Amino acid sequence: MSHESQELTLDGLAQAWQGAPLGVLLIARGDARLLYANPQVERMLGYERGALSGLTLDLLLPQATSLVLGDWPPAADTLRREVLAMHRGGQAVPVEVSLSPLRLGAQACVLAFVSDRTASLRLHRQMDGIIAAMPQGLMLVDEAGLIRQTNPALEAQFGYAPGALLGQPLETLLPERLRKGHAQLFAGFLSAPQLRQMGSGRDLTALHRSGVEFPVEVALNSVETELGRLALAVISDITPRKSAEDALRQTNAQLEEFTYVASHDLRSPLRGIGDLLSWIHEDLPPEALTPSVVQNFERARVRIERCERMIEDLLDYARAGQREKRTALLDPRAAIEEACLTANVPSDFQVEILVDSQPFRTSVTPLALALRNLIGNAVKHHGGSGGGRIRVRAQDAGRFAVFTVEDDGQGVPAGAQERIFKLFHRANGQVEGHGVGLAVTRRLVHAHGGSIVVQPSADLGGACFRIHWPRVAMKEVDDE
Repeated sequence: MSHESQELTLDGLAQAWQGAPLGVLLIARGDARLLYANPQVERMLGYERGALSGLTLDLLLPQATSLVLGDWPPAADTLRREVLAMHRGGQAVPVEVSLSPLRLGAQACVLAFVSDRTASLRLHRQMDGIIAAMPQGLMLVDEAGLIRQTNPALEAQFGYAPGALLGQPLETLLPERLRKGHAQLFAGFLSAPQLRQMGSGRDLTALHRSGVEFPVEVALNSVETELGRLALAVISDITPRKSAEDALRQTNAQLEEFTYVASHDLRSPLRGIGDLLSWIHEDLPPEALTPSVVQNFERARVRIERCERMIEDLLDYARAGQREKRTALLDPRAAIEEACLTANVPSDFQVEILVDSQPFRTSVTPLALALRNLIGNAVKHHGGSGGGRIRVRAQDAGRFAVFTVEDDGQGVPAGAQERIFKLFHRANGQVEGHGVGLAVTRRLVHAHGGSIVVQPSADLGGACFRIHWPRVAMKEVDDE
């Protein structure tokens, strides 16, 4: 319906439009002269007060002049266009113009509302820059299932040239076997949109341009845009993670198999050998048990015991890779004191305990075992004759509690800081053991989301082991 009234006057309209929040122009239909311009449009285009009256529209909105001078579309009350306005300084200003017919007495006019789009376009460019810089693949899909926007990360993931996916159906990125029924699922999502995570905990694959499938996770939501409701999909290529998970799963399976063999197929023969030697020893007459024979029996017994201890150490190493899910409130000082007791620290060792850490919930047993191993290791590999110093410290550092065990012993040889954590590595052949303790300790710490390093002790001169143990459980750990 057109705005027609014999009561309208230019002065009355000017008074009404004076404080309008957007630019207003009144234009004569016959020659596109400006009959009125409000202060907002004058400021927008850099003109002084009243300077626009009498000018022609083509000086300000050349792209809209033909609409004013041309035939008005049938049954059209308002024409809305995005055009460029000309600033007095010569620069173009992006604006949105809404044109409506209006009669001012006997004169046919056009009323134009002008909105500056500079800020919104700047925001659009910033958003486009953010989307382009995202490391995850992103795309927008309309209600018809056509791709309306992609970013470089998504194009790279799927092997397409920039812009090649625009206008393509979403099914282009799906394996053939997953396309059936997808349109119905997609329509169901748009009818009741909500944030949805797809692919987590199950196998979801996408189709590369080469025809090869690859594993993905998809975060799905919807956004309202000028094009209507669009589905927003953030797609992550999880090939490296899946490869790492498969490798870890295979390693753990092999370790479990080895554990079974060590537990059943090795331990039983060892016990049989021990029993057999014991029977032989009992059956031999006293005169046959010469000192050398007795010594050989003792050597065999000791070696069998060592083999059995090695099997137990290997079982400990295998179990160390399993995360303890039970948690309890841990007092760092009490945990350190308990570890010193269970490590059987000799009385001639001086143990200093420094605690600046608050109690927190965690898996208590594996942390206690790791501390006991490190304290016992400091005693076992101390070197020298009699006595020694051990300092155990606990400090809070962000989401971690840092436990430090250092001593005044012989330390770790240069270049061996990583090697000492390897399974069966023995830094000192003079010390009893199989080189499994530190490997078990690191496996325990890593299984519970922590880390462990060794370096020379700056204060005591020996070795300094530092455990970063999580004070705050992370979601990916809790969801395992």
